[in-house]
Amino acid sequence: MMSSKCNALFRLCSKLPSQISSSSAFSSSPRLNVIPFVIENEGRGERSYDIYSRLLKDRIVCLMTPIDDHVASAVVAQLLFLQSESGKKPIHMYINSPGGSVTAGLSIYDTMHLITAPIATWCIGQASSMGSLLLTAGEQGMRTALPNARIMVHQPSGGAQGTASDIIIQADEIQRLKHRLQEIYVHHTGQPYKVIQEALDRDRFMSAIEAKNFGLVDKVELHNGSIPAA
Repeated sequence: MMSSKCNALFRLCSKLPSQISSSSAFSSSPRLNVIPFVIENEGRGERSYDIYSRLLKDRIVCLMTPIDDHVASAVVAQLLFLQSESGKKPIHMYINSPGGSVTAGLSIYDTMHLITAPIATWCIGQASSMGSLLLTAGEQGMRTALPNARIMVHQPSGGAQGTASDIIIQADEIQRLKHRLQEIYVHHTGQPYKVIQEALDRDRFMSAIEAKNFGLVDKVELHNGSIPAA
């Protein structure tokens, strides 16, 4: 397990002021603390849920923020809870994320493949960086992008500090993570390793249709009255 010190050194965050980015340049935005509540009639009374808890009852998990350790912990906990409820019923994960920490993202990825419940992944808005990896990690045949979704893949990046020896160690670790991410994309897309290497060398943006043709998703979901995906 990577130590907390190394985890801090190699945190590959979405673009924020003064940080080196592993995510889209359009990802910075303030987080809203207002969470809607819904009220349902239950028996003789009413019960109030925050919207995410209510969606969780229907086995829906929302990943709508940059990915850090706190977000990953919440997503992992939800997946484990839903697995305890049923290891056969599908889970639907909706993704609109610019990406973030590689180690945090991989903790979600590993949990997705630890549990037996099939996970359908949906891209709404964007799935960039680690967001795209989690999108393509869904159950084969159950990975969907909406027509105006944007998917972006690239290699990890990080800021190294310390002595020359420490920087070399950190660079080696980033290279190891880079190769591991490439192997994961190869596995889930079916693309040759060389194609994945070239695609991840720089920011590679794809439309929903392009992501389908590349193998990141299985289908593009059209909604009523929508303009066909480009």
